[in-house]
Amino acid sequence: MNHPFPKFETDPLEDPLDALLVDVAVRVQLPPGLHAKACGRGESVCNHIDRKGSPLEGRVLRFYPQGSMRIDATISTRGTDEEYDLDYVAELDEHHLAPPDAVLDLVHQALRDYPTRRAVVRQTRCVTVFFADGMHVDVTPSALLPHGAERESHIFHANPEKPANEHSHVPMNAYGFGDWYNDRTPVERRFADAVNRRIYEAAGTEIRADAQFDEVPDQVPLIVKSVTTVALQLIKRHRNVVYAGETGRIPPSVMLSCIAGEVSSPGLPLSDMVIRLARAIARKLMAASARREKVSVVNPIFPNDQFTDRWPENRRQQDDYAAKLTELADGLEYIKRHGSSLEDTQDWLRDRFGSHVVASSIRRFNERTGRAVQSGEHAYTSRGRLYVPSRPALIGLGGATAAATAPARAVAHTFRGGRR
Repeated sequence: MNHPFPKFETDPLEDPLDALLVDVAVRVQLPPGLHAKACGRGESVCNHIDRKGSPLEGRVLRFYPQGSMRIDATISTRGTDEEYDLDYVAELDEHHLAPPDAVLDLVHQALRDYPTRRAVVRQTRCVTVFFADGMHVDVTPSALLPHGAERESHIFHANPEKPANEHSHVPMNAYGFGDWYNDRTPVERRFADAVNRRIYEAAGTEIRADAQFDEVPDQVPLIVKSVTTVALQLIKRHRNVVYAGETGRIPPSVMLSCIAGEVSSPGLPLSDMVIRLARAIARKLMAASARREKVSVVNPIFPNDQFTDRWPENRRQQDDYAAKLTELADGLEYIKRHGSSLEDTQDWLRDRFGSHVVASSIRRFNERTGRAVQSGEHAYTSRGRLYVPSRPALIGLGGATAAATAPARAVAHTFRGGRR
């Protein structure tokens, strides 16, 4: 599916809520240096499996990234701001109905002497190489189906603590899903340039103001490319924060990615896309509960690939997550329609995206706006109001921001239409 190339008529980060949300997204994803390291480590781990003397020497048909690595949506893992999960598929010259435990044990044997200061762990569907700096690489073995389309495969499910009759072969086409998602979320040039400037700025790299990223691709590759993907990263971050204190499985990233691809709307402001995605996921979950069913989300190019095979375990879990997403969307809409003091916005965002990340984003917001006012650049919004990040300033107001005419004291509220 091809979308017309979207064009932003104004600065895509002119709205202060969009600017704040971008800063949150910047601080939870792989920075440029770690992005390059992640790619190198993934390649190194995969090459180790196929090295001379490995039990899988000559039996690896191909490696490829899957999940968030495939669609450029990697963020820090659940419960931390310093760990990143990198997912790769190792397509093996193996029968697609080989015993799952034997295949996983073989990959573990091929990787267990990988030179890392942490550990190499055999999981239920993959083998994980942990690194000392918190990054870890998951390698999922797969085997092609004999009569399937390109990359249609089985992966191998075998919990080492469960008996063999509970092991299984799981249909999968992660590669095809990545193509589908990327086709529905094309590069949005103005947005991508604006966001990637923020990413490199946070990493201490300055880029000439009039330079396009594609002028120097080796030095500054685009790390994020579309509004939809940044909105997806924010939804994943929100999920990680609201489930940080719980054990067990959480809503799967691939389910969120699939729904993001379904509702992608290139050219939307970021805050609108986050609201759109949150409501779309909540509607799908609530619709399943209304039918007295658990939600089912499948790979759009390979329906046998079930994205919700392990979550939710019951309808209560999907109802709970739908309520959390509805509250997020309601709050963002309230800020956009009615405005909020920067202080109240910070407090509300902190509970949904993490205290440290939001505090850092607000600090950047204040610093950037202060520089703009001092330099006389971009000091006014599209409505002619002065962009002043003082405590009584307002965020939202339909695109206007931090106005010189703002009341001295903003009304505190619950972001649901009521005062607190």
